[in-house]
Order: sequence, then C-alpha cells, then structure tokens
Amino acid sequence: MEKHDCIHWKGKKLTATVHYPDSPVGKERSKQPVVVICHGFTSNRIGVDRLFVKTAQQLSKNQFVVIRFDYAGCGESEGNYGEHCFEDLIDQTHAAVSFALQLPGIDPDQITLLGHSLGGAVAVHSADRDERVKRLILWSAVGKPFEDIVKIIGQEEYSNLFIKGYVDHLGYSLTTTFMQSLKKFHPLDQLSRFTGDVLLVHGTDDKDISAHYCSEFFEKTRKRACGNSNIHLIKGANHTFSSIPHFNKLIAATTAWLTKSSSPLKVPGTGF
Repeated sequence: MEKHDCIHWKGKKLTATVHYPDSPVGKERSKQPVVVICHGFTSNRIGVDRLFVKTAQQLSKNQFVVIRFDYAGCGESEGNYGEHCFEDLIDQTHAAVSFALQLPGIDPDQITLLGHSLGGAVAVHSADRDERVKRLILWSAVGKPFEDIVKIIGQEEYSNLFIKGYVDHLGYSLTTTFMQSLKKFHPLDQLSRFTGDVLLVHGTDDKDISAHYCSEFFEKTRKRACGNSNIHLIKGANHTFSSIPHFNKLIAATTAWLTKSSSPLKVPGTGF
C-alpha cells in the first residue's frame, strides 16, 4: 500500500510517498522497521528508471515501511534545490526521520537510511549526527562531494560560477552557497564514526562515481570498534543499476542484508 504525504521543513513541504507492507507482521514483531531513501544530486523520489519506486515496492513486500521523499527543490517538493547547501540536505533528512517516527507502528530501533550517489554522502553525515539512525545502506555513494559534483557538471560549466554567480546544470541554478558548502564534507572520513551496521553496494561499470569509493568506504568501516560492514560489487552495473539483472542483484543483496539472511533472498520474479 502506498500513501502520499508531505514532510514539513522550515516552512516548506517536501513531498513524500510511504510504502506499507500489504500483509501485517506477525504477533512476535508488532512494530515495523523503516527505510528512508535519500536520493542523489538533482534527482527525486522516483529515481532514474524508477529505481526508488521499484526498491520501495520490493522492500515493502519484505515487511519494511519505506519512505521516499523529494529534497527541497527536487521532484514535487517546494523550494529551489541549488540555493540550499549540503547542510540543509542533512537537516531535511533529519526531518524525514522524525516524520518516519511519527507513523503508527514504527520500531524506533529499526531506522535505516538508504542513500544513493550524493544521497549516500548525505546519509553518512546524517547518521553520524542522528543517533536514531541505526543502519546505513550506501548505493554508488559519493566519496568526495565537491570534487565529484564538479566532475559531473564539468569544469567549464563550474567556471561560470565565478562569472554569473551560479551554474546552470540541467535547469537547476546551483549557487555559490551550494557549491562551496560541498567542500566542508568528507563522508569517507565521517563514516568511520558511525557505530551501526553498513552495507555498501556499487556497480563496477559506474561512469559517474567510481566504484573505488566503495572499497575505500569498506576499508574505513572495517577499522571501527563497533558495527559490521558488508560490501557488494555488482559486475557491469552502471550508476543507477539500470538493467533487469543488475537491479535484481541490487535488491536481492539489499533485502538479504536488511533481513539479516546469511544468503540473498530470492525476489519473486527475478530468478536471483
């Protein structure tokens, strides 16, 4: 079951969709775990090739409540994306967690952030500051926000920032405030502070964000005193896992980890 709602953040409405399991959980677990999806740079809660819609549908079949929402200025949310800074993305994520905990039947000890691309970097910093977040899933996560975003928009376009005061990227006006804010955040280092469990997934054919980051994140998490970490590289997958086999492997590995299975679950209709 899906329900459309909104998250309130600093006077703005952030559009959200909540996916609930179709069947009730057993009596032994009356409260349900929740996964909050953090989308990437200039993306939205649907995702490229419906990545987040398909993810939410599959996870809800496995008794997870899933929240996918649009950051301010993305998708159907109010605001202008480029005028906000990275810190605001963290704050909006905190608002999404608070929203999740207000839903009926949610287990407050089972809050997971799932971040994709730049949303992975946001999820890392959000989890470090928010003790309510118990687990992290990072898909194709950005390791160096400033360098990676400049690479995506192009050095030539980035140079317009000093001429016009903004960068026009796909119709989004990325202000100096937004671009400069990225320099202060270092998720590769920050992840080592998180004490919960972490799942890292990346496609080996990712042309946008290098899969080397996945291994670097994993090495950082292995040195922690608390929390387990798992890494899963999907051979040939691109940044958004945009093929049936690659998505099937992505969601099977993610579901298996979330449910603490020793081996990936078979997702109906995938053959994986």
